[in-house]
Amino acid sequence: MSKDKKFVWSKENPNGVYEDYTEKENKQREKDKSEMLSQSDRALLYLREERNIKLTETDWVVIKEREEGGSVSNFADWKKYRQELRDITKTYKSLDKVKWPTAPSE
Repeated sequence: MSKDKKFVWSKENPNGVYEDYTEKENKQREKDKSEMLSQSDRALLYLREERNIKLTETDWVVIKEREEGGSVSNFADWKKYRQELRDITKTYKSLDKVKWPTAPSE
């Protein structure tokens, strides 16, 4: 069973079918999910979301390195930085007082 689908019965489909949630239903599901999280879980979720944004902002480095076969001169520094971002939740559990690693220069 897919988490992104709902099971629906109707006259047209008496045995039921999986359908996508509507935008309104997805918003309600997200609201319900966020209310179920504890404060510490929510803090960790926000930290991960911010971390994921920072990782996404550096995806270009990995793409360029792969597509151009080693053209990023400081790729090792970028690789280290991205690993530090991935490991941030081992040290911090919320955005409060988090010390983000410094991105290498382009």
